[in-house]
Amino acid sequence: MSLLLVPGYMLDETLWDDVSQGLGKFGPLAHADLRHDATIEGMAARALASAAPSFILVGFSLGGYVAREIVRLAPGRVRALVLIATSTRPDSPALRHSRATVGKAAASVSFSGLSRTAIATSLHPKQRDNLAMIERVRAMGMGLGGEVFRRQSALERAGDRDRLHEIGCPTLVIAAGQDRLRSRAESDELHAGIPGADYVVIEDSGHMLPIEAPAQLLAAMLPWLDRIAPG
Repeated sequence: MSLLLVPGYMLDETLWDDVSQGLGKFGPLAHADLRHDATIEGMAARALASAAPSFILVGFSLGGYVAREIVRLAPGRVRALVLIATSTRPDSPALRHSRATVGKAAASVSFSGLSRTAIATSLHPKQRDNLAMIERVRAMGMGLGGEVFRRQSALERAGDRDRLHEIGCPTLVIAAGQDRLRSRAESDELHAGIPGADYVVIEDSGHMLPIEAPAQLLAAMLPWLDRIAPG
């Protein structure tokens, strides 16, 4: 068995560093590469092309949209699904316009990384002055670069609430209690829409659960994975 981990917007495989050892008991870890494609469907197809024949799938934030598309493309290959701090809602018109404006920026515009203020907004208020955590998130974006920033900013996230019932594999939905980017109501919708889904809320954390609360995240995932797909 293998685990396929799908990161979020302007994040890379180092997002999972603090939980990798714990998840490794279920098999080797593989990482979806979201750098190259301009659509959710393209990202999902690329991830599947290099994935193991059968795997546990974990998607964070934007990666949750990609993960659900992977399930739709290859339902027989996904043994279990974990959705972390994500949503089933489409982008609002205002957000689509804002992202499209960024996405169309001239390639000559120098990319200096995500702003520290924007990153701090994604964290729990108690972490807003945690410079090490902020810089860790910022470094991932800097490593991906301006081209990926423009492409991911222009990405359209269509809603799929009317298709959640198609997900037939065991599913765990995990929400962050103080997530200012994805509301509790959005996680409630995922839980309600996916047949038989389990649901955990991790309190005292902002959006960046794998970095802010890795121990609590593992405490939610490991017993569930032990039950669903024993190592």
